[in-house]
Amino acid sequence: MNITRLPLRLPADSKRVITLPFTPGGAPRVRAIVERVGELPDATVSSMLAALVADYERRHRDIRKVFLQSYATAVALSGERPDVSDERRLLLGAYFTSEYSLESVALFNPSMVEHPDQTDLPQGATRFVMSLRACGEGHISSIEFRTGIVDAEQRVRVDAPTGFATTARPVDDALYDKASYCLKLGEMNAHNRHAVPILALLPDNFTTRDLVNAIEACRPAESITHFTEQADNMLWLAHSNYQLEFPPDVPISERVVFPVSESESRGIEDARFVRFTDPDGRTAYYATYTAYNGFRALPQLIETTDFRRFKIATLNGRCVENKGMALFPRKVGGAFMMAARFDGENIYLLTSDNIHFWNESKLIYAPKHPWELVQVGNCGSPIETDEGWILLTHGVGPMRQYWMGALLLDLDDPSRVIGELSEPMLVPNEDERDGYVPNVVYSCGALRHGDHLVIPYAVSDSQTSFARVPVADLLAELRR
Repeated sequence: MNITRLPLRLPADSKRVITLPFTPGGAPRVRAIVERVGELPDATVSSMLAALVADYERRHRDIRKVFLQSYATAVALSGERPDVSDERRLLLGAYFTSEYSLESVALFNPSMVEHPDQTDLPQGATRFVMSLRACGEGHISSIEFRTGIVDAEQRVRVDAPTGFATTARPVDDALYDKASYCLKLGEMNAHNRHAVPILALLPDNFTTRDLVNAIEACRPAESITHFTEQADNMLWLAHSNYQLEFPPDVPISERVVFPVSESESRGIEDARFVRFTDPDGRTAYYATYTAYNGFRALPQLIETTDFRRFKIATLNGRCVENKGMALFPRKVGGAFMMAARFDGENIYLLTSDNIHFWNESKLIYAPKHPWELVQVGNCGSPIETDEGWILLTHGVGPMRQYWMGALLLDLDDPSRVIGELSEPMLVPNEDERDGYVPNVVYSCGALRHGDHLVIPYAVSDSQTSFARVPVADLLAELRR
């Protein structure tokens, strides 16, 4: 095939840092630090704070706000609220803040979608948003974004990010749907006699505060272990479903979706974004990603319309296992569909009438060719053509090599594979074999631009590169 690697690479940049709350120990340790800072002379507090602000405001937006947020987090943990001046409060916040380098390990596993704003572009150009998996200290992964343009000649330009990176706190008054929440409790085997009175106090749409109040209203006078376990499970489920909102003046390339809930405490991995079109013509962006807590990988769903406000929700059902779920860009036959590998080995087609619940599956492709005999999976959401759905795939072969291939699925019945590649489409060349995980090329989603596919791909789990292929050439090989 006429597949062309583009002369563009996005390496990891250890200078991209965010701030995180830093609490070195429990409440007694926090109180001890507060006391020590409280003994500093006012002049020392003023000079230290001025130096810190001057140094770190070049690295972060509104560092004073960051210090105040960290201070509030720390004193909430301590259980006390000391009577201190504004300057001392800010300085204390600095003691309870740390920097985290998002990309100190790698920047990889990209997906590309059309940008919500396609105005003021040259003829034949498309603006895109690209998600990337950033991996930093402790190998914790988060989602970063880049923007750019594919021009009429299929050249790719990625906009340089600003010097800042910004996280968002969960929205405090986010609403939960009680019906979906109850279904998920049932899947967790947590819809029991202790849950019934708590749920009875909740409205059809409730907030975390509503849930906390209902739990406290039902808490027995004497401590009961089973009730405490039930309350912890119900709160864990609520905290795994949350909303993020970034300030409107923060560019997309600054926005970082960093782990928030316990289920993703060790990382957010491999977001597969897709621009989804409803039957009525409305569009939204969805992404499946893998939440990892150090022990278990759990598929989750992101929803946004503008890449500023994000809803994060658990996915439910017997097919929600393992990694690599990729949503189709529209309903097919009136149903939502996903390509998935919930058994860790084969590609399945999942169908559902509810985007949050997945119980129906059909095996559509198993390891077949020498370069994929260990396992196969998708490389992002299927791409629609007049001749069928192009599903980019990855196969794992000898020496744990990851190579990229493709399938062609029937347009009206995607459970039918009507074409496949007998040879891989993209193989690591000599310049791509070395990195954090050697011998890997991998993508989380390509962009169709006119008569070409633009494929961003990871280079040995270390950095990101790009290739393009004419759609007609790929279809011709798939039909063979």
